[in-house]
Amino acid sequence: MMSEPAGRLSGMTESGQKRADPQVPDQTESDQKADLQFYLRRARAAVLWKLEGLSDYDARRPLTRTGTNLLGLVKHLATMEYGYFGECFGRPAGEPLPWMDETAEPNADMWATASESREFITGLYQRACDHADATIGALALGARGQVPWWGERGRDVTLRRILVHVIAETDRHAGHADIVRELIDGAAGFLQGNDNMPPDDQAWWQDYRDTLEAAARQAAGQDS
Repeated sequence: MMSEPAGRLSGMTESGQKRADPQVPDQTESDQKADLQFYLRRARAAVLWKLEGLSDYDARRPLTRTGTNLLGLVKHLATMEYGYFGECFGRPAGEPLPWMDETAEPNADMWATASESREFITGLYQRACDHADATIGALALGARGQVPWWGERGRDVTLRRILVHVIAETDRHAGHADIVRELIDGAAGFLQGNDNMPPDDQAWWQDYRDTLEAAARQAAGQDS
């Protein structure tokens, strides 16, 4: 929920100028890196939590027209961590990723085959995250790397830029996972122990949804 008054952006004054915060001193590189890693690790945890309590079928089944599925999201994110924090900085994964071979079928990193167990995929993600954390720990935020699949714009990137990019991508896919999990069994929330949801029962949520449906119909001129 937004804590700023309506029409105001956090960190901005009434006139739209950035608000100074004298209580926040200039951060050291270590502080900046710690902040970035905090948000990356939180996003990782949010994705993995969405698998808890699900059958193998529900963890894998596609819930959208384009096949979005929970275990596939984890497989994709593992591949992404190995790519951005491994290959891009001359620190390759050290384990085969056959779904990324040139001969692999399109989107092979977005779903788990029947022979790829949930334990294998989540273990792959953990190893990829450990590898990424080692890269982040070893290099300065200004360290230079290359992203071959970005073309010309990826010829000279910094670790800082890659961290921001991977945080954004992981949070984006965490949002996908939120929706997929809710479609499976109605479970919703942010993180284990902190779901960031109003403490209301199913009846309240149904009334809330009905209110939104009525508002949408009224806006579209469909109310009767």
